[in-house]
Amino acid sequence: MSRVAGRGNGGAFSTFSSLRRFAQEESEKATREAVEAAQERCDLCSETIPPGHRHLLDVSTREMICACRPCSILFDSAAASEGKYRLIPDRHLSFEDFEMDDVQWESLRVPVDMAFFFYSTPAQRVVAFYPSPMGPTESLLKLGAWEELERSNPVLKGMERDVEALLVNRVRGARDHFLVPMDECYGLVGLIRTRWRGLSGGREVWDEIGRFFEELRRRSKMVSRER
Repeated sequence: MSRVAGRGNGGAFSTFSSLRRFAQEESEKATREAVEAAQERCDLCSETIPPGHRHLLDVSTREMICACRPCSILFDSAAASEGKYRLIPDRHLSFEDFEMDDVQWESLRVPVDMAFFFYSTPAQRVVAFYPSPMGPTESLLKLGAWEELERSNPVLKGMERDVEALLVNRVRGARDHFLVPMDECYGLVGLIRTRWRGLSGGREVWDEIGRFFEELRRRSKMVSRER
């Protein structure tokens, strides 16, 4: 009787072990599938891409799409820049001697103390947007005011149309001026849109904005406005 009972217990243990292994394998499989599903993919070829991937801009809709390295290389040429998509560059510049006083800033007609300016091919002019809790909001820009700013800061003439922007931060006494890829501006817009709370935004969003510009300063190369 004891030998039969022993064999029965052994069989039950073996069955339990098999079920446990099966459950573990299924759990690991589900985890792998969840990780794979969470990975970003190239919007052109569907290959998985790392977090630091490049972006393309649809010039007509201003929609950004993710691109793997091989696909981004296809658009990294002067000929490709005339098509539907433009490769967003990766240079980050900050200006040690940017020239813009309070009167010039007021002449740009931006209702808040933060904005980005870029040449829009569809509009055939420089346009101004500022980040808000509702997303990017356009501000009417006097071309004469922009042309004056460009004369004072010749480096702006080298800004790539559609995909680079002058990002200005004058919040809480700051006087930051950057030439950045357009996806940085969209990143700032997304941060404000998702973190803003109440009428004033709340402490969290302002802390995040501060960290955003600290990181931007760290990544940017300091240059002269004459460059």
